[in-house]
Amino acid sequence: MEHLLVTGGAGFIGANFVRQASRSYRVTVVDKLTYAGNRANLPEGIEFVQGDICEQPLIDELVSAADAVVHFAAESHNDNSLRDPSAFVHSNVVGTFTLLEAVRKHGTRLHHISTDEVFGDLELGGTDAFTETTPYNPSSPYSATKAGSDHLVRAWVRSFGVRATISNCSNNYGPYQHVEKFIPRQITNILTGQPAKLYGTGAQVRDWIHVDDHNAAVLAILERGRIGETYNIGAGGKHATNKQVIETICELMGGTYEHVADRPGHDQRYTMDATKIRRELGWAPQHTDLRSGLEQTIAWYTDNRWWWEADKATIEQKYAERGQ
Repeated sequence: MEHLLVTGGAGFIGANFVRQASRSYRVTVVDKLTYAGNRANLPEGIEFVQGDICEQPLIDELVSAADAVVHFAAESHNDNSLRDPSAFVHSNVVGTFTLLEAVRKHGTRLHHISTDEVFGDLELGGTDAFTETTPYNPSSPYSATKAGSDHLVRAWVRSFGVRATISNCSNNYGPYQHVEKFIPRQITNILTGQPAKLYGTGAQVRDWIHVDDHNAAVLAILERGRIGETYNIGAGGKHATNKQVIETICELMGGTYEHVADRPGHDQRYTMDATKIRRELGWAPQHTDLRSGLEQTIAWYTDNRWWWEADKATIEQKYAERGQ
């Protein structure tokens, strides 16, 4: 395996993956460059193709030249899915179908990136966690379309012998994440003299994982994972509420926060059981201290205002219109 095709490789997680994978592989990126995709996220020297994964002739040509495909491309923001679900059906379901037909045709290895949100949520205060066999119970158009794409991959493995694996990961943070996402929004608010914004009470719990740890797990699955298997990826450390995350950011940056309207249908708790990938593939997260990871992330956004500042005012105006 020498040549990887990375869909959605100019987005947050995908671009960070490309930075890791390009040390060992030749990488081609295909990305539509919607709001979260940014050519500037990629290192120099990466072969880049701007295109939609639903464009069958383009995807067929790119897949035919690759040894393996890593499928990050997806519409992924819950708030956007509540305003216009159609884009999520197009990218997450139709796009995955198009890609599956191409890897089926050419016999190409596929790794499909998914989310913990397909499982729904867990009760606050509990100690249970999502496993690879937890029944799906998506609660938003975003998570429902990701669940649909997961089921398509499993069906193509079973029905057509496609060589694919799936990973479901918890919430990521780190550099190159779009400023409308939870952690970068708070950091960039404070950097622009605004208070951070806490949705509702902030009691929701997330299993935050640094993007580099997620991508190290993806590489481990791609290289050593068993075909047809699903692997959960999570940091497995002490989980934090949204309120605790914002309070830590404010403490580190000398900022303040205010409460705003909660997200409709806001999932309460996500916790991933990553025992399987740890046991089978020997993966373990390296960024185990969330406070330290937040410090590094704050430093990146502070040092790279050129990357996010032009979009900030427009994003905040959209949130203000929703009382957030």
